[in-house]
Amino acid sequence: MQSDEAVALTEDRLAEEGGAMGDLLGHFRNRISPVLIGDPEWEGILECARNLPITMAALPFGFELPLHTSRPEADFGISLASGSRSAAYFRKRARTDETANAITRLCRQIDAENSSLRKIVGRKLMLEYDIGTARGGESPLPGMFLIPRERPIIGAGGRANDAGTVIDALVSCVGWETNDAERENVERVYLAQPEDTRMESFGVFPSRSRAIRLAVMGFKSRQAICAWLENTGWPGQVSAVDSTIVRFGKRVNVIEIGANIDVLEKGLGSTLGLTLIVRERHSKDSEYWLDGLTDWNPFLQALRHEDIVIPEKVAALADWISKPTPLFAKSGRYVMLRGIHHIKLTISKNRLRQAKAYVFMVLSGAVAP
Repeated sequence: MQSDEAVALTEDRLAEEGGAMGDLLGHFRNRISPVLIGDPEWEGILECARNLPITMAALPFGFELPLHTSRPEADFGISLASGSRSAAYFRKRARTDETANAITRLCRQIDAENSSLRKIVGRKLMLEYDIGTARGGESPLPGMFLIPRERPIIGAGGRANDAGTVIDALVSCVGWETNDAERENVERVYLAQPEDTRMESFGVFPSRSRAIRLAVMGFKSRQAICAWLENTGWPGQVSAVDSTIVRFGKRVNVIEIGANIDVLEKGLGSTLGLTLIVRERHSKDSEYWLDGLTDWNPFLQALRHEDIVIPEKVAALADWISKPTPLFAKSGRYVMLRGIHHIKLTISKNRLRQAKAYVFMVLSGAVAP
């Protein structure tokens, strides 16, 4: 991941290029397959990005691409850091814009003196805009996510209070009341985790039905994740999770498994997001999320065997990953990186229902001339 200094430098240079993120994205249309994002769908993303500052391109941004439907739609994800130029943009609009208000509330908690939240998650947060999945001209508030980068919340590590701190921050920033039952259910999920797993991220979607979205990573076997699901009281069919992992395991070497699960006041949601990792990724490595050009090929090939997956989309996805690409603008030279962050398999009602690819782009202006 880029250093804070490199990000700040890139923000300063991007500010010379224009005002809105939509202006920047407009230059990238020819780099994105219409099989993945169609022209009308692209316009929806641009409309959203026109309300975001161009400086946000200094941190990773990207798209959630459904591989199970032929419709070329996408949701839009983007990052920012408290104390940055991008955060200042939202602070100026906090009184008149609901999304800006929520972001500013969260940044204030991160920036507070001796902030316990910052000691856990650092300064960065992520936004996820429902664009492709929004219907009827809706403009929903984005989902908001925090990642325990600074102090990982490891299973069996006595970090339940840290999980509570992150949840309280997210709940309060979107104006929800604290819910003790919801918090207790998150703690139950944490206490059931094996010691070699970690709570990867926490999220809320203020425009959807209330839930806390947890991503738990680090399960080393299907037996481990299935036992965890049973211990948490997950109401879905554990056998469907097991059979999906077995099926993929016959086609590709799965070395780590992750789960996305919704925590509700009444318990856990029955839908599960499954992430199968086929390459070692060490989070202590500053560029752990960058893959080689062919690292994803085995998994993409395995996906082609699934009846729900659209083959043309998988083929287009394979072309998304590229070498660092130089770009030239009026403020100088940049380097653009593109890749696949992860692919999520969604299981509900005892079968695999969806497959979504989460792809990213990031620009750096902190490069030698």
